[in-house]
Amino acid sequence: MDVRHHCLTGTVDNNVDALVWLVSQLLTDPKHFFRSLTVKELRRLMTERPTEPLIRAHEMGIYKRYFALIVAGRKTTEIRVNDSSRKNIKPGSLIRFRCQGDEVLTRVTRVARYTDFDAMFDSESVAAVNPLATREEQLANIRQIYPPEREALGVVAIGIELVKP
Repeated sequence: MDVRHHCLTGTVDNNVDALVWLVSQLLTDPKHFFRSLTVKELRRLMTERPTEPLIRAHEMGIYKRYFALIVAGRKTTEIRVNDSSRKNIKPGSLIRFRCQGDEVLTRVTRVARYTDFDAMFDSESVAAVNPLATREEQLANIRQIYPPEREALGVVAIGIELVKP
């Protein structure tokens, strides 16, 4: 069987997922940069590919205390600086939050952009961002994470809901 036929069947998304998976496997072993793979080796790699579909989502790392609030359904607004990685997030997008090997999948319910964190908290629910801290505590915590030059990019408040497995 031709490895191209074996690897690339189905929809365009499935083909892209197969190729991305294959490249990730190749990058895990530095020896792949120094030699060519045989068709037999490629076929073996592709048969090891998981069969369950990959859910495409924006990936975000998050501190454990906030991760736990998302998992519990108590944190329904995630705030970040409005850098280039946030430009494509829109209602309906999926976000996979990762923390110390754990992950949770969420769906974006809304996106609001602000000039800074103060303006954001003038409009957003403090409890939706962190139900365990006051506005002042949250501003102090956020500004430890994001220095003024990052905040100057603007702020995005992302409404999230848990996606059931």
